[in-house]
Amino acid sequence: MLRWIDVLKFAKYSNPEPREREEKTDEEWQQKLTPEQYNVMRQKGTESPYRNAYCRSYEPGIYTCVGCGTLLFNATEKYHAISGWPSFTQPSTKGAIKYMFDDSHNMQRIEVQCNTCDSHLGHVFNDGPVPHGLRYCINSASIQRVDLENDHE
Repeated sequence: MLRWIDVLKFAKYSNPEPREREEKTDEEWQQKLTPEQYNVMRQKGTESPYRNAYCRSYEPGIYTCVGCGTLLFNATEKYHAISGWPSFTQPSTKGAIKYMFDDSHNMQRIEVQCNTCDSHLGHVFNDGPVPHGLRYCINSASIQRVDLENDHE
């Protein structure tokens, strides 16, 4: 399980190696993504709080990157953070997420990106629940929930 100190070390020194890389041109991203997804994932935008697909959704399954399909989060790690965006306590694997210092908007935060395709997902904060204290605040536009129940039929 990752802790805040791990996140800081990844952001400062070196991120985990991704299992694979996916690269697309800007034109290919614009063709693949909706305008809102493109704004969030490629231009580091933020969707409206509370009015997004997964803010109040707690169904079982997994969450993957819209851009490349990489498994990012398990629904078992999702919790009600009252932040306006889907919140998770841990990524699916250590290598799923890439961490970057973000000083935009006169704030000091740590941006999280898909480690496979470098798509902006949101930010991670150290105010999450115990025992690890992490809150991954993620834009719904950058993830899609996959229902594992349907995969077994």
